[in-house]
Amino acid sequence: MKTTEGERCMPGSEKVTGRREKPEQRAGQGIPASQAARVLVVAHRTAATPRLLAAVGDRARRGPCVFTLLMPRPYWDPDTEETAAALELAIPLLEQAAGNHVEAIIGNGDPAVAVQSALQRARFDEAIVSTLPARVSHWLRRDLPHRIEQLGLPVTTITAEQAQRAVSASHQ
Repeated sequence: MKTTEGERCMPGSEKVTGRREKPEQRAGQGIPASQAARVLVVAHRTAATPRLLAAVGDRARRGPCVFTLLMPRPYWDPDTEETAAALELAIPLLEQAAGNHVEAIIGNGDPAVAVQSALQRARFDEAIVSTLPARVSHWLRRDLPHRIEQLGLPVTTITAEQAQRAVSASHQ
């Protein structure tokens, strides 16, 4: 799947995005999508991790909401192939956790710029930022959650679980 920066993965256009639904079905619980909270999920490598999936499920149970996954394109992947593969894995798991359709956007390689662009195109009520563990997270070092809060969105930060044992570089 080739997708350009900022291009929305529209329902029905790619396998990644899942099934086409009526707007009133997206919000769940019989609430029209226009009245549901719009949640921007910002993730890349952690988009299919247990902690993020649990957070999405918890948020979905708290009230009607519509999720959009924003996946910043890494600088080493200008054609978004790695990002497309990550979306292929994450979208079905996020949809299962949300109990509903999840839209996907591939954004700028700078996650703060990607969020700003997403906010210029659509209204969001809150954000969930999913990062790598603190010791290796560039997003936390760059204070991404706080930068998003400065744009006017309340942010929930989810940090992926760190391995409890050393990871060997050699393959046996």
